Amino acid sequence: MVAARDSTAPAQRAVRLRTRCAAGAALAASLGAVAIVVAGLIREPWRLPLGVAAVVVAVVAGWDALVHRGARRYAAATIVVLALVGVVLLLDLHALARIAAVVALVLASLAAARVTLHDVLVAPSVTTTPVGRAEHGVLLMNPRSGGGRVARFDLENQARRRGITPILLQPGDDLRALAEGAVADGADVLGVAGGDGSQALVADVARRHGLPMVCVPAGTRNHFALDLGLDRDDVVGALEAFGEAVERRVDLAIVGDRVFVNNASLGVYATVVQSDAYRAAKIRTTSQMLPDLLGPDARGFDLRFEPPDRDHPIRADLVLVSNGVYRVERLSGFGTRARLDEGVLGVVTLTLDTTTTVSGLLAAELRGDLGRHPGFRQWSTPEFTVDSGDELVDVGVDGEALQLAPPLRFRSLPAALRVRVPKHRPAAARPPLPRPGAAAAELLRRVAGRPQQRTKTR
Repeated sequence: MVAARDSTAPAQRAVRLRTRCAAGAALAASLGAVAIVVAGLIREPWRLPLGVAAVVVAVVAGWDALVHRGARRYAAATIVVLALVGVVLLLDLHALARIAAVVALVLASLAAARVTLHDVLVAPSVTTTPVGRAEHGVLLMNPRSGGGRVARFDLENQARRRGITPILLQPGDDLRALAEGAVADGADVLGVAGGDGSQALVADVARRHGLPMVCVPAGTRNHFALDLGLDRDDVVGALEAFGEAVERRVDLAIVGDRVFVNNASLGVYATVVQSDAYRAAKIRTTSQMLPDLLGPDARGFDLRFEPPDRDHPIRADLVLVSNGVYRVERLSGFGTRARLDEGVLGVVTLTLDTTTTVSGLLAAELRGDLGRHPGFRQWSTPEFTVDSGDELVDVGVDGEALQLAPPLRFRSLPAALRVRVPKHRPAAARPPLPRPGAAAAELLRRVAGRPQQRTKTR
């Protein structure tokens, strides 16, 4: 039997080649514009730095106009025009060919950069279905989430005005039981205004009953809302998803019988978040606790798991398991997910062998470039198991501090949840836009044929 040929390999090679060529063209065009200015001003040195600076300003402002919308785009475009006019004034006004060449090269550089970085400039496409107004929508609200966002935005009355039944969580209430009660009373759409822990509990009830859910970003960080493409500052606007909206399916993740929408942490981070002081002072609490957790007299963390490369075992001081693959920037804020429908868990581990690597962790945390830490590893998998000799393991699940008995079995639940979002929202979050300097570095990496850093595995 002749093995079937992989027809996708030539297409992937063609995409990689096109990306490298576009990246090279973007860099070459930028350098070409600078070279023309230098050649035109070489006889008058005092004009040289001004001309080069004007071209750089035009490229940077052009990039800003390329990746933003609205007033910021128009302002950046105005700066581009002014910078190019400055170049014209610095050059010989009769040198029209050189002027046209500089303008053309700047525009060509921006166009080629957009082709190269299409994956970080354009939100991923997702399949959505138009849906009608909820007949019996219910909004469960946690008044303590987000420093009292429910009361601040008057969500109870805002819901009533839209024909949505509000249910306010009282001290001692069981949110899951309230959600189950709402389903028993005939709710056809379940909404929740609260943090990501509350979102996960209601999401589990919704997926068990096959009902759609509405996410209202009334928590502190609202990572789930961000990655759904919602505006986290428009809390009341999220209620529009109970009206005519669009619906999509997203993944959930589960550890044991506990569903989570964002991530679960084990090891040093899970132990730190158990501290009552952590929420008020994350960096200070972390720096104070790390010596006891990772110092020479520390007991260490007994976390046993199978890494992707079995020939290179990992001793991890920290393990993060996420619902989907994150762009990991820092532990305290974590990152964003380009997709919520790939049916995989993201796994991140950190190994801190020496005092230097611990100091490096704090520095990377402050800079927001955790992925560059030497003990950082990242990969994806549908399932993941962590065992331990400890009777109970500290686990932080969507910000909730828990202790669970090992082994801990994590699984992705592909397309488990139906989510409604307002029609005017994009239904998918765009990855963070790179700064001009980071974009230039990314262009260089892609010219060299190196993979994008945010999904690397070491």
